[in-house]
Amino acid sequence: MPKIEPFELFTDAYEKWFVDNKQIYELELETIKQLIPPKSYGMEVGVGSGRFAAPLGIEIGVEPSPAMAEIARERGIEVEDGVAEKLPFKDDSFDFVLLVTTICFVDDIEKTFNEARRVLRKNGCIIVGFVDKNSSMGKKYLAKKNKSKFYNNAVFFSSEDVLNHLSKAGFNDFEIKQTILSENKNALIENGFGNGSFVVIKGKTVH
Repeated sequence: MPKIEPFELFTDAYEKWFVDNKQIYELELETIKQLIPPKSYGMEVGVGSGRFAAPLGIEIGVEPSPAMAEIARERGIEVEDGVAEKLPFKDDSFDFVLLVTTICFVDDIEKTFNEARRVLRKNGCIIVGFVDKNSSMGKKYLAKKNKSKFYNNAVFFSSEDVLNHLSKAGFNDFEIKQTILSENKNALIENGFGNGSFVVIKGKTVH
């Protein structure tokens, strides 16, 4: 069962986070943007209210929460009802598939990545944005997990975990970026992982 209850009950709180944390949100957006292939056709899994898809120019998304989907449609996104493990699209439909803070809410991460691979075209890519459980922010989320409106039933992953699952699903040639850095050395976005709380991994596949 998709973990949609918090997003149905606390829609306003979800939207308010992006307003209250504008700088973090914009850093996450920019980090993802740097990994999206130019002139490509993509979709977002777990599109939510369209907070990422809309500014990134992604026109199609999948979302199991009716409340979230309604807001995303108001932002111009074509939203299909569905879950990450069973995408309502034909094989070889997209140049890229984006998942942002979605993997912690799916029932099966391996099925999720396999489905993403199925709907990708030859030389397509998956782009996964998430909070690394070993980062400073990840540890805070884990410590407060049981008291959180949204993360009570979430499962957090490390960057190594995500890379391992992506490799099993047939992705390779990884490109990784990170932001919300624990040690800010006059850089807001860096390559790799281990210093940032928000990590974005891009993996390619060849059918």
